[in-house]
Amino acid sequence: MTSTPFMSLTWTDHVTGRRGFLVVDRLVRGVSSGGLRMRPGCTLDEVAGLARGMTMKEALHYAPEGRYVPLGGAKGGIDCDPRDPEAYGVLVRYLRATRPYIETFWTTGEDLGLTQDLVDRAAAEAGLVSTIQAVYPLLDDEDTARRRLADAFAVRVDGIGLDELVGGCGVAESVLTALDRAGAPYAGTRVAVQGLGTMGGATARFLASAGLTIVAVADIKGTITNPAGLDVETLLAARDPHGTIDRSVLGPDDHEAPGDAWLAAEADVLVPAAVSYAIDTTNQHHITARLIVEAANMPVLPAAEQSLAARGVTVLPDVVVNSGTNAWWWWTLFGDIGPTAAEAFAHTRRSMRALVDLMLARAEADGTTPRAAAHAIAADRLPTITDRFGWHR
Repeated sequence: MTSTPFMSLTWTDHVTGRRGFLVVDRLVRGVSSGGLRMRPGCTLDEVAGLARGMTMKEALHYAPEGRYVPLGGAKGGIDCDPRDPEAYGVLVRYLRATRPYIETFWTTGEDLGLTQDLVDRAAAEAGLVSTIQAVYPLLDDEDTARRRLADAFAVRVDGIGLDELVGGCGVAESVLTALDRAGAPYAGTRVAVQGLGTMGGATARFLASAGLTIVAVADIKGTITNPAGLDVETLLAARDPHGTIDRSVLGPDDHEAPGDAWLAAEADVLVPAAVSYAIDTTNQHHITARLIVEAANMPVLPAAEQSLAARGVTVLPDVVVNSGTNAWWWWTLFGDIGPTAAEAFAHTRRSMRALVDLMLARAEADGTTPRAAAHAIAADRLPTITDRFGWHR
């Protein structure tokens, strides 16, 4: 997975001077898949790494009997704070500039810093029919498929969009699968979550529903802790669109701490669900949890992961853990599941549990890390995809 990508470009906004990036790692059947993120400090190297990861995510979910056929991997990124008043204009101009690629071979959607609603609104203003229109020629019945996906996006569960929940369902199932393999009970297992946006919020919700105790959550303002357990539903209801919690809802036993306090929380499981590169060699030694589950993309730097592994800390990699959202789009669009919450959650749980179990079993058999095992599984599946559907670098 270190070869030269199919395409890499840098865009400069003529109005603000901010830069955006697009990397298409591979095309399968002439199409690639990968979200668009917006964050200050985003770089081309970061986007390239994410694009490589998307190629693997697609391969990992390949099921020969399914209607969904994996695509190639890609990623977009914009170096801008999504809270900046100029951010929306930058987003529209970026999408207008990359419109030819989106129309032909790059399917995209929400990622860090952006919601799907915002991306869709900006895409329409940029003149796009859809951010996934490049995949339409691969569908047997485009009208039915598009209607099915639109119906799925209209589903709400307790007031929250289904599209905001499926990713967190997959992350939570990854945690639960690891606990089951270790023989650890859900009750009494303590969890700290960095980021209470779409992915982190849904993950906390599903884990709390399963009986785990959320003892710490972190947002841009700092960390909120409660050793006896936080009221997750209250915190979720008090978020702004960027996942920042209104502190006026905190209970009498909730405490505020610095932003990095989640790392050292007395927890069994850490879920970094906010930003890339959150755990490095300078802060990994604060971690006492035995399991880290990467809901964000690339939150643990490689050198830090080596140190953690030496201390007996297991890291479940992003390439598996947060792959549920991307897969759900395609399962729904291609018709493997219908546009209901019941089918979405059941299929996500079943698929993620099988994949995480396979990864952990492979890691044990090979005497390696879960990340190395995930890479090996993807490498095993890529030749089959290449032979069957074509592969363009």
